[in-house]
Amino acid sequence: MLTRRMVSEQAPRSVRLRVVAVDLDGTLLRSDGLISARTRNALAHAEARGLTIMPITARPPRRVRLVAQATGLTGVAICSNGGLVYDLRTERVVRQTRLSPALTAELVARLREALPGVRFLIEAGLQYGCEPHFDIPAEHPRDRDDPHMRRDDALALCAEGVTKLIVQHGSCSLDALLATTRTHAGALASVTHSGSAFVEVAAASVTKALALEQFCIEHAIERAQVIAFGDMPNDLPMIEWAGRGVAVANAHPEVLAAADEITTSNDDDGVARVLERLATRDYVVDA
Repeated sequence: MLTRRMVSEQAPRSVRLRVVAVDLDGTLLRSDGLISARTRNALAHAEARGLTIMPITARPPRRVRLVAQATGLTGVAICSNGGLVYDLRTERVVRQTRLSPALTAELVARLREALPGVRFLIEAGLQYGCEPHFDIPAEHPRDRDDPHMRRDDALALCAEGVTKLIVQHGSCSLDALLATTRTHAGALASVTHSGSAFVEVAAASVTKALALEQFCIEHAIERAQVIAFGDMPNDLPMIEWAGRGVAVANAHPEVLAAADEITTSNDDDGVARVLERLATRDYVVDA
C-alpha cells in the first residue's frame, strides 16, 4: 500500500475523481439520522456525472438499506467496517471476511473473565443476534422488536464465525472497554469503535481502507481518483489511503489531524459542500 508521503513526492497532476467513499453516521447523515435535500442533490449530481457513490460504514446491511432507500443509491456498499461488501440493488452479499468461530469464542471467554457483566451482539453476514441482556441502543429501536434478531448466548451466536462482534458493558467507560478488548484480541482481530457506546471487533485484516482498496484494484481505479469522507477513528485508514481525505468539522481529533481537508459538520451539509465545489471543476482534483 502506498503511503501519502510517497504519493506527495510524485510530480503533481490533475485527475478526475471516480469514487466518493463516504461514511454514514456522523458524516453523511445528520444528527437526526436523516439526509438533507441538498446532500441528496449533490450525491445525485455526482452519480449522474459518472462517479461511484460508495457508502463505507460500520453499519450492517440491514441498516445501510434504509439509507439507500432515502438516497436512491443502488451501487455497492462496504459494511461492517470493511468486513462485508453488499450489493444494494440485488440485496446480496458480494464478499465478506469473518472472524473464525474459534477465535470469536476465545475472545468472548477472555472478555467475560476480564470484564464480568460484558455482553455481546453478533453480525454474521445477513444474520444477527444478541444476548438477552444486551442493551439495544436508543439509535437502533428497530432491533428491540425485530423478529429476525436471535436472542441467545454469544457462544451459540458465533458458531459460524462473525462479520462483526459488538462488545458492550454497562459501567465500563468506552476508552477502558476499547483498551481491554484490544489487549485480549491482540493480533487475532481488528478492534475499533465508531462513536457509539460499544466496541466493534472483526477479523484482523478488516478495515474500511482495505475493502475500499480491493474494490479499486478490481475496477482499475487509482487511489488518486478516490475522495473519502469520515468522522471517527474507524475512518482513519480510509481517510489516509484515499487520494483526498476529508473530515467533517465534528470529527474526532485524530481524523481532523489526518485529513487533507476539513469541511463543515454533518449537520451543515459538509459532504455536499465539498461535492458542490468539485462539481464546478467537473470533479477534477490535483493529485
